[in-house]
Amino acid sequence: MDYILAIDQGTTGTNALLMDRNLNSIAEANVDFEQHFPKPGWVEHDLNEIWATVVQTVREVTKHADVRKIAAIGITNQRETLCFWDRKSGEPLGRAIVWQDRRTSSQCEELRAKGLEPFFQESTGLLLDPYFSGTKAAWALANWDDLKTAHKAGRLAAGTVDSYLIARLSGAAVHATEPSNASRTLCFHLTKHRFESELCSALGVPKDIWPEVMPSVGTFALTKNFPGLPDGIPVTGVLGDQQAALMGQACTQEGMAKCTYGTGAFMLMNTGRKPVKSRHRLLTTIAWSLGEDQFTYALEGSAFIAGAAIQWARDGMKWIRDSSEIETLAGSVDSTEGVTFVPALTGMGAPYWDANATGLFTGMTRGTTQAHMARAILEGVAFQNFDILTAMQKDLGKPMTSLNVDGGASANNLLMQFQADLLGVELRRPKFTETTSLGAVFAAGLGAGLWTDLSEIEKTWKEDRTFHPKISGADRDQHLKRWQNAVGRALWKG
Repeated sequence: MDYILAIDQGTTGTNALLMDRNLNSIAEANVDFEQHFPKPGWVEHDLNEIWATVVQTVREVTKHADVRKIAAIGITNQRETLCFWDRKSGEPLGRAIVWQDRRTSSQCEELRAKGLEPFFQESTGLLLDPYFSGTKAAWALANWDDLKTAHKAGRLAAGTVDSYLIARLSGAAVHATEPSNASRTLCFHLTKHRFESELCSALGVPKDIWPEVMPSVGTFALTKNFPGLPDGIPVTGVLGDQQAALMGQACTQEGMAKCTYGTGAFMLMNTGRKPVKSRHRLLTTIAWSLGEDQFTYALEGSAFIAGAAIQWARDGMKWIRDSSEIETLAGSVDSTEGVTFVPALTGMGAPYWDANATGLFTGMTRGTTQAHMARAILEGVAFQNFDILTAMQKDLGKPMTSLNVDGGASANNLLMQFQADLLGVELRRPKFTETTSLGAVFAAGLGAGLWTDLSEIEKTWKEDRTFHPKISGADRDQHLKRWQNAVGRALWKG
């Protein structure tokens, strides 16, 4: 029994991956599901539709495999999306409120006006934002009668998507989560490692709706009545998606970081055994827990625009027909000839935090071509990531030791080389780029005893290519100077 089944439940679909202990992929499947937008700014998921995609993808990856070889199941998931279900039957009690949902913006403003944001940041490592689960829970309990009724009857269970999947996999026998997901709720204390009454009270959320918190690795539940699987397969590893990618990238040591280049860019840096408070409004979060009082923390930051800038060049400007073509176009010139792009197409996040900032090109002349502008787009993505990763290093008080990359745009060699040049560290791209699913495999394998510790995971991680910094310090400084000049023009002057 050396197969591991990973369930990666994402925002737009579910991916299932069956792997063996040597990281040979046996089968993989993905199924999308519908997004629901009942009002402007509201985003919801139907939990029965999500569950149907889990069943369908698992059935697909196991149809030609001997399911008796499955030693363990790992789960990774969209993190802040909040689910409600009947703790007796496991049936949903309304739709899930998705992490993208903004319906609690006014509630967050009211809490900030009361001066509560420092309290929440100190206790949870998070900022007051509709992104996180806590204000979603307060809103739902105030507005959905079915939840009020279920709570009065002692039947209401709430939690992030991992908790819902654990409940369904176990036949409603288990209501549990783990710290990387719990630490995204605004109700979980970073160092006390528990849902805290004071935090719940400040939000108006009853503490008893939340699940039991277990270490990220270990036995959470046993399968019961899952279509196509025998009863009794243990769920032994659970991680939120970005933390799963950190583990999947084998960033197991302090100072190691990962960047996922998706529509935006999502960065986590392992900060070791103690939480690091950010001076740049980055998030402090729990990376994972390998046992009682064995916690690893991380700093998290994201750039709103990464692959989306390439999509804009393709769909908005019509400069390319396929996203992959931008590397050839950008590579047809040796430099941008001074052209700089600030990808603030939806404002700027950390460390600037200016929602009114706008995207712009600077340094253009009569000699500027599409190729120069295409190269500037790629450099702009790297520049903003440099700012976030530099802020993380300042918060940690130590240099970053390496950056591991994944996501669609990580296939762009020109972008990866420029990112390494700016940061002055090695940038490593793995052979297996589905690092979120791989993190769930690693967590489940640790929980099932297929690997004994994180050092074994480091040995199993396989590299595709390393990008070494090539430019001089003087050239790097010149690049950063023109970037800062451009950013200064992009920021809102009011």
